[in-house]
Amino acid sequence: MVTRIYYWPGVTKKVKQYVEGCNQYQKIKNRTEMLVGKLRLNVVLKKLWQYISVDFIMKLLVSRGHDLILVVYNRFLKMSYFYNDNRKNNSRNINKTV
Repeated sequence: MVTRIYYWPGVTKKVKQYVEGCNQYQKIKNRTEMLVGKLRLNVVLKKLWQYISVDFIMKLLVSRGHDLILVVYNRFLKMSYFYNDNRKNNSRNINKTV
């Protein structure tokens, strides 16, 4: 709002410094970031397939007889594996694929 009436080189920088130094403004301003809790150490993985994430991407257009993708994410290796398949296959066939 200051720049509507006044202008000098570095006006935005000076206004920002003034506002950040104002105690009343610091008390009433809204926080834009969430307050952070205590930090925790990450779990150290010991086995290769100990933690995995599995997901299906379904209802895709049929391409070469396949219309779904099975995604397996391995946290130990930090790698994703993608398997294409058909929805008509049952869980036994998908288990053989993986």
